[in-house]
Amino acid sequence: MTKIISHEGLEDFQALVDGIRPLTQDKQHFGTPLKTKAELTEQAPQLAANHYFSDTFQPLLPVDGPMRWRAEHADNLVLKRLRRGDYVPDLILDVHGMRQTEAKLELAALIEAAIREQCQCVSVMHGYGTGVLKQQIPLWLAQHPKVLGFHQAPKEWGGDAALLVLIDLGDQPHRR
Repeated sequence: MTKIISHEGLEDFQALVDGIRPLTQDKQHFGTPLKTKAELTEQAPQLAANHYFSDTFQPLLPVDGPMRWRAEHADNLVLKRLRRGDYVPDLILDVHGMRQTEAKLELAALIEAAIREQCQCVSVMHGYGTGVLKQQIPLWLAQHPKVLGFHQAPKEWGGDAALLVLIDLGDQPHRR
């Protein structure tokens, strides 16, 4: 069914649209906006925490004695040196009173800061409390590829309420 427009109707239409210009395209794209450098650096620890730290992964950790763990590729003397206090922590993180999600983000930020600042040894103070963070932090640390090992801290660095963590800095010079 086609309609036939009369010649007078076409002239009327021409009179109505006379002087109308086409709209200009303002070129607005409604895709995902690009993030600024500040936003990316702010989100880096959260992405690292989500990438490295799983709550379901269960590494083989000791059930007796002080909390300790060493990566397979790390030197055998790593744990002994940490236990004796040969390493002095350059950065200290205190997670007393934090929730698990907050502590996980802070732990990821600590490891990233240690790598950026060339700090080989850091201390994580989890405290006693209900024992949730004391149980979870070693599980998270054992998953991170840059952690060479950790050991319960000596008395001067917090005792059994803290861990000394040794970070792998790669081929860069180490400090002890």
